[in-house]
Amino acid sequence: MKRILWTISSVLAALGIAAALLISLNLRGEEPLPAGETLQSTPELIQRGEYLARVGNCMACHTTQGGAPFAGGRGIETPFGVVHSSNLTPDKAHGIGSWTSAEFWRAMHHGRSKDGRLLYPAFPYPNYTQVTREDSDAIFAYLHSLPAAAESNRDHALRFPYNTQAALGVWRALFFTPGAPQPEPTQSAEYNRGAYLVNGLGHCTACHTPRNALGATTDAKAFTGGQIPVQNWYAPALNAAHEAGVKEWKTEDVMALLKTGVAPQGSVLGPMAEVVFRSTQYLTDADARAMAVYLQVLPQQDRKTPVTAAAPPASAMARGSKVYEQHCAQCHGDQGQGEPGAFPALAGNRAVTLADPTNLVRVVLQGGYLPATEGNPRPHGMPPFQQFLSDEDVAAVATFVRNSWGNQAPGVGTIEVYRARERRGL
Repeated sequence: MKRILWTISSVLAALGIAAALLISLNLRGEEPLPAGETLQSTPELIQRGEYLARVGNCMACHTTQGGAPFAGGRGIETPFGVVHSSNLTPDKAHGIGSWTSAEFWRAMHHGRSKDGRLLYPAFPYPNYTQVTREDSDAIFAYLHSLPAAAESNRDHALRFPYNTQAALGVWRALFFTPGAPQPEPTQSAEYNRGAYLVNGLGHCTACHTPRNALGATTDAKAFTGGQIPVQNWYAPALNAAHEAGVKEWKTEDVMALLKTGVAPQGSVLGPMAEVVFRSTQYLTDADARAMAVYLQVLPQQDRKTPVTAAAPPASAMARGSKVYEQHCAQCHGDQGQGEPGAFPALAGNRAVTLADPTNLVRVVLQGGYLPATEGNPRPHGMPPFQQFLSDEDVAAVATFVRNSWGNQAPGVGTIEVYRARERRGL
């Protein structure tokens, strides 16, 4: 009996220690909120906050199609269920009208809501923790200047145990540490500004970094490319010349890609087109240059071995050539040369020869649409072919494009096309 009691006591003590450790890890860096704090808003602060909210692409997640800006309710699909964005308008009942700037800062910096609840990292506070208090206050001032929208917040639809605060607390203890921008003293002010924007409000690593089974990223693999969960687009590596690295580009070309979606070396499609449309096209030239400078200095991945792929079957190449001639050559050219300023070249296009062919298959099926921006207000687009081409045709033309005009990459199978259709309900 004594042994049983001792065992139970030991287990309870261990659980108590673990709980205390978990609580302490989730409170690290937090300070008591000041009482009665008010923020003195000015037109200049609001204008700055509006700009910063655009840099952070906040409206994209916190606005439903046809809904009031920042009123929340958009469902963000994750591998663990759906997280619904919250109302950020100054409505006192449903939004942040009763919040203080300190409570908003705590949400940005520590991922904790006004009532103390832990927030899900679909709200990218692992990146926003890098945002300064001054910038957080400016965003808060801007949000409080918006019309209040009495839109109730929707409950999340997450599976057990991911829908519990306990599970979220464990995740945070393992993968989240509040941070602050750490300027590199050996680098220029422009580089440090770019690092702040890319790693903080820009939250570029949220897509361009692989995630583990629990949905967390690590600094060690930052910018090495990753599959965007549920969306099933591949965000290519930003530190690899054979994917989306820009180290060898002219800085002005990187700026053009960020602000217009088009550069001589390539253009943006898929989720990145939305980022340019809603966010980066509004960057000041100084901030766009700073981001470009930082991205160009990223340590590059070594491509230890060249791409070697077995020659695709002649039958697949013949079928792909016929499909290309019928549906693609008119815009992209007989030799995949494209048309500058209108249709991208496919010959030598690294987006075409990525090891993961998901993006190419998605574009053939769904079409490709560049963002309409001030610098490129009437972009050309590519129509979808999902209603015209069979899985075999899509696989064949993708294989053909990946292995013609000097391109070399593994062929695409029909199973990859089938999976792309199945995942997106095409």
